[in-house]
Amino acid sequence: MQNRLSSSLLSKNLKIKIYRTVILLVVLYGCETWSLTLREERRLRAFENRVLRRVFGPKRDEITGEWRKLHNEEPSDLYSIPNIVWVVKSRRMRWMGHVACMGEGRGVHKILVVKPEGKKPLGRPRHRWEDNIKMDLQEMGGGCGDWIGTGGGHL
Repeated sequence: MQNRLSSSLLSKNLKIKIYRTVILLVVLYGCETWSLTLREERRLRAFENRVLRRVFGPKRDEITGEWRKLHNEEPSDLYSIPNIVWVVKSRRMRWMGHVACMGEGRGVHKILVVKPEGKKPLGRPRHRWEDNIKMDLQEMGGGCGDWIGTGGGHL
């Protein structure tokens, strides 16, 4: 795909459609269940910037007249679709709404509600999916109440 995205034979609109329909679908497969760390979020943003730089190509500097790579903010200015981390968070929130509405007999609901018994491993606790959901709720202004106990309504 790298050659197609940097080809001058294809329009930028077509390259963006290829990115959205082929590359993003593959990269974000199953992202609803990911428990992202800040390092992983940075890596996703770097990936997206790398692809968008390839799509938009170099830019001519207005002052010096030399060609240069796009700075980190410039691809997102040219590409008006939300960034990849926001897409992951919104898909995760949508899946959380589905899980919260599931009945208690469903396996997915049980896995999220049941707390494992026994001794915890030594060291810092791992970042859990539920922790990501609570941070997403705070970030989007929904508070961090008992999201799993909301039951029958959509969030």
